[in-house]
Amino acid sequence: MLHPYLAPDRIEAGCDEAGRGCLAGPVFAAAVILPPGYDNPELNDSKKLNTSQRRALRAHIEEAALAWKVASFSVEEIDRFNIFQSSYRAMHRALDALTVRPEFLLIDGKFFIPYGDTPYECVIKGDGKFQSIAAAGILAKTHRDEYMERLHKTYPQYAWNTNCGYPTAAHRAAIEAHGATVHHRRSFQLLKGGKQFSLFEE
Repeated sequence: MLHPYLAPDRIEAGCDEAGRGCLAGPVFAAAVILPPGYDNPELNDSKKLNTSQRRALRAHIEEAALAWKVASFSVEEIDRFNIFQSSYRAMHRALDALTVRPEFLLIDGKFFIPYGDTPYECVIKGDGKFQSIAAAGILAKTHRDEYMERLHKTYPQYAWNTNCGYPTAAHRAAIEAHGATVHHRRSFQLLKGGKQFSLFEE
């Protein structure tokens, strides 16, 4: 059972990301403010839910939330800033777009870049502890999966509709067979064995 909040009587926004470990595609992040008294026992870490559960919960979260937003950081930005900075900056973008200003932030993970003077707490495996973080993780995951499914229609050889850009053996085999695309992250090790240098030759 996930906690509905860290402290009562304040506006808390849960933040989480999706796609940090992927070889291709942007990193997505979400910020979610759940309404006072909200408690949904079905919320959980998105990785412990199946696709249909995530989709159903996404619709419920987007309808019930006091405010929510999903933002992304592009492949070019990831290569420029590194994936860790990009994950936190994507969270900042989501927070910037909220229609309600949070008084406190609950961040999934161990680190965060401070968001102005808004107080926050980092929670390791927070998507399995707090409902607002779990809700943010579900939104980030489902929005990113949809994005990768759209890319799959143009690049079906990489099977992004199933691996979503993560470094599966099949994804790496497709990169070796077909080369890298503009949607692959140049700063990541796409192939093992020192073959990276030839993937992005002009």
